Amino acid sequence: MDKIEGGVLAGIPENALKLTLTRSTIKMQHSQTWRVDKSNTVHDLVVCLTGGGSYVVDNASYTLTPGDAMLIPAGSRFVGWHASGEAYTGIAQHFTLDLFGKHDLLSQMHYDRVIRFSRWELLEPVVRYYHAIAPASSTTLLQHHLFMFILIEFLEGAFIAWNTQPVGAMGHAEGISLSIMLAATQITADPLDENVAGRVVVQAPYNPDYFKREFRRQIGWTPRKFQEFKRMERAMNLLASGKTVIEAAALVGYSDVYYFSRMFKRYIGTSPSGYKLAVKESQEGKFPRGEEDGQVIYPLLDKAG
Repeated sequence: MDKIEGGVLAGIPENALKLTLTRSTIKMQHSQTWRVDKSNTVHDLVVCLTGGGSYVVDNASYTLTPGDAMLIPAGSRFVGWHASGEAYTGIAQHFTLDLFGKHDLLSQMHYDRVIRFSRWELLEPVVRYYHAIAPASSTTLLQHHLFMFILIEFLEGAFIAWNTQPVGAMGHAEGISLSIMLAATQITADPLDENVAGRVVVQAPYNPDYFKREFRRQIGWTPRKFQEFKRMERAMNLLASGKTVIEAAALVGYSDVYYFSRMFKRYIGTSPSGYKLAVKESQEGKFPRGEEDGQVIYPLLDKAG
C-alpha cells in the first residue's frame, strides 16, 4: 500500500477525533530489578530512549531498544522486565483516541505492536523533551500536542490496514459517519487504484446507493469524484516538488497529458502549468489580489457525479 498522502488519519475530520491523556506521563527510569505485570483499561504507548526492555503482551514477545516504540492496546495483559546493562529509560503514556466520542479509533486498525521510528533522528529530541517537561501528576496542553505528534509518527510506521467492517450500530448517525471516514481514508491511501472507490462502497455495511449519498453529503464528493480529486492532490504535490507536467501526469496514472491537464483544471481550477507558476510566485511572496495572506484557494468544481 502506498503511503497515505497527509498521513494515516487523512480523511478523518479534525473535529471528529479526540485524544485524551488519561494520566501523567510515566518517566521511565528502570534499573535491572524492574519488572511489571499488569493490564490497563486504556491504550499505552511506550518509547525507549536508552537501554532496553523485554515484554510479553497477549502471549507475544517483544524487545525494545532505543528508537523503538510499542503500543499496548487497552485490556491487554503484559509483563515487562529490564533487558540490558544500562538503565532502561523512555516514556509510557496512557491515552484514548476516539472518533465522535464513541468509537475507539485503534480498534478500527490493523497495526504492528512494535516499530522502529523511521525518523528517529527527528523524533528523539521531541521524546526527550516530552520526558523532561512531564509534570509528576498532571498533563498539559503542550504535552497533548507533542504526544499527538509522537503518536501519529507511530501510526505512520505501524499501520497495516483499516478493518473492513467498522464497529458500531449500523444505521446510527455515528456509525455511518465512521464508515464514511474510514472509506475516505482508504481512498486517500491509494487513489491510483482504479477499483478503490467501488470497493469501499461494496465493503460498507450499508445499501450502496444510500452510502454514496451519505458519502457525498459528508465529504462533498461522491467516492469516485473524491478519488479523482485525491489523484489531483497527489499531482499538486508532485508539481510543487519540481516534476514536469508530463512526469506528474504519468506518476498519477495518466498516459494522455492533455486529458490530465483538463482533469487537473476541472478539479483544481487552474492548469498544471498555472499551478506551477502560482507555487513559484507564492514562494517569492507574490499572491493574487485579495489573497495577500498567502492562502491561495483553488476552486473545487463540479462535485457531482
